[in-house]
Amino acid sequence: MDTATARERLEEMRGQIDRSILVLQGEHPSGRAANDSPQDPADAGATLSEVDRTEAALAAVQSQRRLVLAAIVRIDDGDYGTCADCGKPIPEGRLDARPEAARCVACQSKWDRRH
Repeated sequence: MDTATARERLEEMRGQIDRSILVLQGEHPSGRAANDSPQDPADAGATLSEVDRTEAALAAVQSQRRLVLAAIVRIDDGDYGTCADCGKPIPEGRLDARPEAARCVACQSKWDRRH
């Protein structure tokens, strides 16, 4: 994948992620008014569970955003498409599927096991 196409896809991904973050932040309970709290203890548990899901989704989307921004930086630095660990080219098919990928599949598997 050429870097112009990669940048375009990554910028589009970043826009979609930013919109998702705004939606999730709108669902985040930090903006709840005091009178919005549930009266029934069973409702409180359901609300807490929903808060946990929203926070987890927000954390995942923010993590994805960091990966996309790092890929854009790699394009700017001329390192896009080169594995961050072994230095070999990342296969075209992997970049088509995951334009934010910083590692080849083998190195990503090793990295995942370590973390």
